[in-house]
Amino acid sequence: MEKILELKNLHVSFDTHGGEVEAVRGVSLDLKKGETLAIVGESGSGKSVTSKSIMRLIPNPPGRIKEGEILFAGKDLAKLNERQMQQIRGSEISMIFQDPMTSLNPTMTIGKQIMEGLVIHQSMSKTQARDRAIELLKLVGIPNAEARVKQYPHQFSGGMRQRVVIAIALACNPKILIADEPTTALDVTIQAQILDLMRDLQDKTGTAIILITHDLGVVANSAQRVAVMYGGQIVETGTVDEVFYKPEHPYTWGLLASMPKIGSSGEDELIAIPGSPPDLSDPPKGCPFAARCPHVMKVCEDHMPEYTELSGTQKTACWLLDERAPKVEKPEAAIVGGAK
Repeated sequence: MEKILELKNLHVSFDTHGGEVEAVRGVSLDLKKGETLAIVGESGSGKSVTSKSIMRLIPNPPGRIKEGEILFAGKDLAKLNERQMQQIRGSEISMIFQDPMTSLNPTMTIGKQIMEGLVIHQSMSKTQARDRAIELLKLVGIPNAEARVKQYPHQFSGGMRQRVVIAIALACNPKILIADEPTTALDVTIQAQILDLMRDLQDKTGTAIILITHDLGVVANSAQRVAVMYGGQIVETGTVDEVFYKPEHPYTWGLLASMPKIGSSGEDELIAIPGSPPDLSDPPKGCPFAARCPHVMKVCEDHMPEYTELSGTQKTACWLLDERAPKVEKPEAAIVGGAK
């Protein structure tokens, strides 16, 4: 399948009063046409900074892309100026943000907010843009679209506002849709509806999706491939089946073990990962997970492991995969369904 986006050795830093914070440290990823790639990891792992870097939405200062390439349609987005990025942002690559209330302008009608991008990027007349706005509201499942196009964000529920945000993101038929925790602010029933909607729209439009989340349940239902991020780095990538059934990084084991299991009793304790994420103003020399890993070795603290290619689609950065490392059994709770 053809690659539509490629990140190569991306480094993003923020300059603070306390010094440089290395939020993203050497991330390399690719996205294929029409697929959903999930980037998972706990808060502070660098997921959102990576996605905002693709959109060039990192405020500069204090943030800056220090190194690396963001290749899209033969262009390196990291090298484009703001005017060139405005031609791509919203038109070729769109983003759905976490909180729909802060994504929408409370003083503008929903219709005007959808029409804005259509008039700028698609050179539509106001009448054409309004017709398309109504069509998009229907597409995302908002009833009585002709009347609701004249309403304001406060007149919509949280789930409906998120549908409007998706309609705005899809208005110009982007090739890539970045969804940054798109269901976090919503209750569970609405979450499922929004994810179903995104899947349906992807089937209809062929848009490739990058899904940023810390919820592995969302990943299982929505993505084809997963990148596990920790301490500003990708520690494991693979298909959903590989990461859920054959995980090889201790951090991935910890994430999977912390998920509630179907059929478990209410008395079963969730297994938390002890410790805290690394301080990226003073990042570790070796593996970022070394300080919290139950299988840490001296080499882990001093040297970052290379990726081990486990299949054509799965690779993991862990010293346990070195032939000289001691053999470690994966904890059963870390494999979906307890399969070995």
